[in-house]
Amino acid sequence: MKSQRPVFSTFLATVLIASCALFTTANAQNSSINLLASGAGSSNTPVVSTEQVRAELLAWAPEGVEAGKPVWLGLQLAHQPEWHTYWKNSGDSGLPTLLEWQLPAGITAGEIAWPTPKKIPVGTLANYGYENTVLLPVPLAVAPGFSGSRLDIKLKAAWLICRKECIPQEGEFALSIPVKSSTASHGQAFQAAFEATPKPLPAGTSQVQVDAGSQSLKVSLAGLPPALQGKTLELYPETGSVIEPAAPWQQAWEGALWTAQLPMSGQRSDSPTQLPLVVAYKEQAYLIDAPVRGTWPAVAPLAVVPPALEAALRANAATDAPAPAAAPSATSLSLLAALFGALLGGLILNLMPCVFPVLAIKVVGFVHENSQAARLRSGLAYTLGVVLSFLALGALLLGLRAAGEQLGWGFQLQSPVVVAALAALFTLLGLNLAGLFEFGSLLPSRLAGLQSKSPTTNAFLSGVLATAIASPCTAPFMGASLGYAVGLPALQALAVFGAIGLGMALPYLAASAVPAVARLLPRPGAWMQTFKQLMAFPMFATVAWLVWVLGQQSGIDGAGALLALLVLMALAIWAFGLRGQARTLITTFSIALLALGLWAIGPNITKMASTPTSAASARWQNWEPGRVEQLTAQGQSVFVDFTAAWCVTCQYNKKTTLSNEAVLADMDAKKVALLRADWTRRDPAVTAALGQLGRSGVPVYVIYKAGRAPVVLSEILSVDDVRAELAKL
Repeated sequence: MKSQRPVFSTFLATVLIASCALFTTANAQNSSINLLASGAGSSNTPVVSTEQVRAELLAWAPEGVEAGKPVWLGLQLAHQPEWHTYWKNSGDSGLPTLLEWQLPAGITAGEIAWPTPKKIPVGTLANYGYENTVLLPVPLAVAPGFSGSRLDIKLKAAWLICRKECIPQEGEFALSIPVKSSTASHGQAFQAAFEATPKPLPAGTSQVQVDAGSQSLKVSLAGLPPALQGKTLELYPETGSVIEPAAPWQQAWEGALWTAQLPMSGQRSDSPTQLPLVVAYKEQAYLIDAPVRGTWPAVAPLAVVPPALEAALRANAATDAPAPAAAPSATSLSLLAALFGALLGGLILNLMPCVFPVLAIKVVGFVHENSQAARLRSGLAYTLGVVLSFLALGALLLGLRAAGEQLGWGFQLQSPVVVAALAALFTLLGLNLAGLFEFGSLLPSRLAGLQSKSPTTNAFLSGVLATAIASPCTAPFMGASLGYAVGLPALQALAVFGAIGLGMALPYLAASAVPAVARLLPRPGAWMQTFKQLMAFPMFATVAWLVWVLGQQSGIDGAGALLALLVLMALAIWAFGLRGQARTLITTFSIALLALGLWAIGPNITKMASTPTSAASARWQNWEPGRVEQLTAQGQSVFVDFTAAWCVTCQYNKKTTLSNEAVLADMDAKKVALLRADWTRRDPAVTAALGQLGRSGVPVYVIYKAGRAPVVLSEILSVDDVRAELAKL
């Protein structure tokens, strides 16, 4: 029986191209609908929505737009459950919402009239922010003599929205309201926001006393309404980094005087002479700008603002300048060094566990070649397929990044659609290798005839398939080159991607060019059929891994739906191989069953799981923007594991080196905080953090210590290397 490998490879490549096109189209659609995730273009509407929040620009001008009349604008944020944004003082972490207005001449926007926030505990931290729905009102000042029939308003807003993970987002809004007539449809929302805004009170005899000895602030507030006396109040300082928001504090009433003792922040970078304080009880809130008495102790060294947050917030305004290197191993690379590292990384990529399943395709196809010239053509075609595929992936990655997407190497496996498509492809490959069917029995004879006419095409498409499964991996030397490449001009960046492909294809190309390699192979015979069937099992193992990856993205329902659909697909393929009347009946039934399954349970595959993919454990905590800076400012060393469920190298390192008892004992002895940054799903904050480290894919392992540059470890972790770095802390 003749092999149907070229036909099969043609089919695989067609489906792969379709899957990538579907993923790219979905991204493009998401970018146009969800401006916040992509940072794309301007919007001509007052509403921008994401999966986490619905943002709307509102206006309230009940007496028209006229000097001396109330005219207000506001950004209303309707958060999904469990998500929140931040107050003007965000607390231990986070960033306040920023509003940039574009208004006609004669119209000036004031400051946000911030509603009273709530304290939001996050682990051992505490933040100040908003949940549910909040309106951030802004007053407009109208100059005398302002004229026009309509007031055209444009707003660019940026905010950080968090649950356990944080996502920097931004959007552009536009609104036009009449000048001469009333705009009052949202009056109730503005009135609610005004009522939630703290009412200013005179300072009177209120004060804040600095106690340097106990590193605390002693607050005394006079003139609070009698209805508050005896009540337990909440306190929110408008100035950030002055107190420890999560630390316990004491309060008491001394007649009409309310007192409190607050622990001073160890990260304080300012010594204010006035301290605006908001105190609240239920729906009542008051603002007192209290003078500060006493001498502040010396401020802590100024912590570096996390550049990852700013980069993610301004993703669509990123320049072409390469990201600053953050570690000795990520120092500035010349283009030549980057090309050499990419070539070497591509060579090592052949040893990565994620590449192993495609070895069956290469080996079985290689032993079928009888002449040296045919083998060389096969090697050249395979090399061309690998190199062009890496160039295509590189071009797609660079193009999407230029459009504002926060993406890195392996981005395609962040899509459940692509993961499911690859699982289906490898199921087909495994069933074919196991002998369940031959593609010649399923496809028209004209297409099946490609087997004898285009063995070179077969080798080329085998290279495409090898790249598809290798793309989630990064190898030593490859990570730094990829991180450097994304900051280069397009042609130079593509040269780096091409060098990776050449390095990956080089061993097979060399083997095809050396006659001695062919002489070492056994002669064709019955062993080839056994070997072919044996190689089906790595394919099925790959399917099991992909189903597990999908389970991390879409939950148990998504993984179960994919398994059920793969079984129905196998049933349909088996039915096509039957003969006689049974084929028509069973094939029709199996295809109908598969179609029903796609309609009934298929949507579970693309539905994102409601829980984070990487839950924190007793030892590991979830990474979030700013967390490293907080821990290092407290004198603690930090180890960060940038990982993803679809990254086989990540999982290997996690189960070996990062679970090694000696390594964990060293981390405990050095009191190293362990953070895990999960990139299984698209996360612009993680992408930006990787970019700041000079990386564009996972795995990445970083050790942080206050007072020194971060140390980026090798992608393939060894126990000795990790312990050696820990010993330097």
